[in-house]
Amino acid sequence: MPRYIEGDFLPPKGRFAICVARFNAFITEELVKGAVDSLVRHGVADSDIDVYRCPGTYELPGLTRRVTESQGYVGVVTLGAVIRGGTPHFDYVAGECSKGIGSVAFSAAALAKPVSVTFGVLTCDTVEQAIDRAGVKAGNKGADAAMACLEMVNLYAKMVEGKRG
Repeated sequence: MPRYIEGDFLPPKGRFAICVARFNAFITEELVKGAVDSLVRHGVADSDIDVYRCPGTYELPGLTRRVTESQGYVGVVTLGAVIRGGTPHFDYVAGECSKGIGSVAFSAAALAKPVSVTFGVLTCDTVEQAIDRAGVKAGNKGADAAMACLEMVNLYAKMVEGKRG
């Protein structure tokens, strides 16, 4: 019979970082509130959460890499909002952001002390879609990214410790 190893939502030992873009702050600040609330509700102390703000979503991968490489965190949640406009700017920013954060997440998982990096960047066609995903109709995607981060932190810990669940 196979063994199933997965993370859980127990509060882990360690600190969390939230890297958030200030651009579209009326959306991203709601995502931050959702992420912090989720972590705190699952036993992470407020004092174990740091929020880093950068100018925009394009800058998130670089910030996330620096924060991850500091090895001061067990988990890093990335948050931003890219809303389609009338130019191809959306495609460049959204694409580079997702590729960059994906690359950081891949590298961070392979560190001697693995760091979970999750993606909570909204890529929406309209402002209304972004508002809905920041807590109005479709839940709060910041909270979802924080929960995924918490689960992955605990999964990585089980793998490092050799625990099987």
